[in-house]
Amino acid sequence: MSYKSEPWYIHAILYAIIAVLVFVLIKVAYLDPKAVLEQEQFYKKESRLRMSNLRSAERLWHEKYNRYTDSIDSLMAFLKNDPSVKEAIEGVDSITGRPTNPFLNLSDGNLVWDSITHSPKSGKPYLLQVDTSVSIDTIIDRRGRIINIDTIRIIGQRYYIECPDGYGTIGDLRSDALQNTASWE
Repeated sequence: MSYKSEPWYIHAILYAIIAVLVFVLIKVAYLDPKAVLEQEQFYKKESRLRMSNLRSAERLWHEKYNRYTDSIDSLMAFLKNDPSVKEAIEGVDSITGRPTNPFLNLSDGNLVWDSITHSPKSGKPYLLQVDTSVSIDTIIDRRGRIINIDTIRIIGQRYYIECPDGYGTIGDLRSDALQNTASWE
């Protein structure tokens, strides 16, 4: 009985196949999920920075008009054209000497007004809502007859910003305690 060994090139091919499979396994199990997690962290950070800038814009709008707005277009026109926004950005605190800029730079180091209106992951606009309060006042004379019924609608005392990708919210439409609070803070 003669024992015949297999040629060396078959073993070399099998070792090459094993090496390729190990590389594919490492790529699928470690490298790809790591890249996905890093991208997701970037989207989360960027989205929260943009929502924080929208919160600062809403605060400046409230300082000027004594109410909040639910129109992103009006808010962007306000940011681009209003001199009070420019003063807030370029101002310096007279006591501490620190800048009064309420806005945060985005991840790339710049702040572009048009970019803060949409989520970086999906490109969908942020949901921006304001509350509407209705109070009814009835005026009654001494005899119990109704003289007048006044209905007062107050729009924009609270606001709510929500990320369409689920990275957080700012504000609340029902509670004054959560008016400027972010869900991640």
